[in-house]
Amino acid sequence: MNVKKPEAPSSNRPHLLACLHQLQHQFRHIPVNQIAPLAQTLELPIAQVQSVIDFYSFFTRTPRGHYHLLFSNCTSCGDLQLMRELCALLKVQQGITRTDGLVSIDETACIGMCDQGPALLVNDQVITHLSSERLHAIAHLIEAHTPVDDWPSDYFVIQSNIRRTGLLLQTPLAQGAGLTAALAQESEALIHTIKQSGLRGRGGAGFTTGLKWEFCRQAQGTAHYVVCNADEGEPGTFKDRILLSDHAHELFEGMTVAGYAIGAHQGYLYLRGEYRYLVPHLESILAERHEQHLLGQTILGQGDFHFEIEIIVGAGAYICGEESALLESLEQKRGVPRVRPPFPVTHGYLEQPTVVNNVETLVAAAHIAAQGAAWFKAQGTEKSAGSKLLSISGDCKTAGIYEYPFGVTLQHVLDDCGAIDAEAVQVGGPSGTLVSKADFARTLAFEDLATGGSIMIYGAHQDLLKVVRNFTHFFAHESCGFCTPCRVGTPLLRKYLDKIAAGHGTAYDREEMARLAKLVKKRSHCGLGQTAANPILDLLQHFPEVCEKRLMLKDYEPFFDLDAALETTRQLSHRNDAEAHLA
Repeated sequence: MNVKKPEAPSSNRPHLLACLHQLQHQFRHIPVNQIAPLAQTLELPIAQVQSVIDFYSFFTRTPRGHYHLLFSNCTSCGDLQLMRELCALLKVQQGITRTDGLVSIDETACIGMCDQGPALLVNDQVITHLSSERLHAIAHLIEAHTPVDDWPSDYFVIQSNIRRTGLLLQTPLAQGAGLTAALAQESEALIHTIKQSGLRGRGGAGFTTGLKWEFCRQAQGTAHYVVCNADEGEPGTFKDRILLSDHAHELFEGMTVAGYAIGAHQGYLYLRGEYRYLVPHLESILAERHEQHLLGQTILGQGDFHFEIEIIVGAGAYICGEESALLESLEQKRGVPRVRPPFPVTHGYLEQPTVVNNVETLVAAAHIAAQGAAWFKAQGTEKSAGSKLLSISGDCKTAGIYEYPFGVTLQHVLDDCGAIDAEAVQVGGPSGTLVSKADFARTLAFEDLATGGSIMIYGAHQDLLKVVRNFTHFFAHESCGFCTPCRVGTPLLRKYLDKIAAGHGTAYDREEMARLAKLVKKRSHCGLGQTAANPILDLLQHFPEVCEKRLMLKDYEPFFDLDAALETTRQLSHRNDAEAHLA
């Protein structure tokens, strides 16, 4: 069977996700009569367009309200009680557009505002620091049909909250400095410098960046590509948001340096949909770099080096943070992880050699090109060179961005941010590690506590079962459904945890949940499923009393309340005596 290879979106044709965002904005949903013309325009199968619409949570087939609000349900930047309060004020049910079509309200996963929550999205714009008072004002603005652009500007202020600077954030990098240094040497020498620096991927996996670049450069293909993974979807993580807003020049410099190293002429920035508000800013930086001859044709006068960068905005799918799922999304398909090998460095975007790097990794690469490998390697540990940006949130006095050399202890970090009564810390987001107080002396480094950057702090007053339940619901919702262990396993884990939280779990349920968690972790296809059970396993290992005190003292309890389920029968039979009940 001949399978048609995917083709790059033509410069004359916009990306499918961009078109769907436009339709969603224009009609407040994707009308069925728009799908076939769109597919024809983009020369894509209708089925492919339909499958993409149904895959991404930001697209709908039924109309949303003129004002569509999404409250974060994250443990750091979410407050669903506030969502229910606004629903009551506006007389709207969660997830159902009001009959007059004016407003719809729902919840969504973390929107990356954990240092200034509670937060929501209204028509793709972010509002932080929510309060009951602010909700009353928002309800009034909506009922008055006030356009969102005319709402008080202070509602939309997003603070950087940089609390501690280090190697990257405190070292100035003149525009073009990294690129000038890179172009002064052969690409092989540049890759050698990146390898010597010890730079490893900052997204969490920690693969050696120089090796990745070398493999990609050596791979055969008709074109090579650089892709920046800015789909920062791990709950509790927002450090890339700061780099995108305050250090975009350095990011684009790093992408261009990578392009020179691997022989690429095209780069893509894949931006998470929740950061859509950053697009005008990022586009202005790209335009500025074109004017400075740091992008485009004949960069810095080097005749044979051309490089362009395009921004693609995601649409609310956590799985697209996985690099092969991101590449599928970039190819205008559902964001489903690929079977590997082959790896992206040989068969990536459009089956061509592709480097996929995190935002922080590319910023670091730009600095290394300018400052040298020794400058970077002077900080950190033997296996974890350089520094790490941390997104710190939760029960502390000063949430925000902190940069430390690798090797810093967790206790040091907690002292700096004023986490005086921390009992547990989720390192690396829900897919990472839940650390108890007894392990606060451990170090943040690839060889000990690896992290993509999220540090979520929980004080003694927090219910850890509620926290882990939130994480488990998140993974069950975000599973792409590709493999059975994750598709079936994560909802089952959610059911077990819900049962225990409701006081109906038994010791048998706890043991079955632990057995299932290990199976999901071992047998799932990609990183989502392989890490989805981490919070449960860590909770059972380090905080066994949290579940123990919720268990029933009996051998077995069904998943549902059988006596309550018989209520309809009792009503039909006009029975409510003792014998009509199970107990």
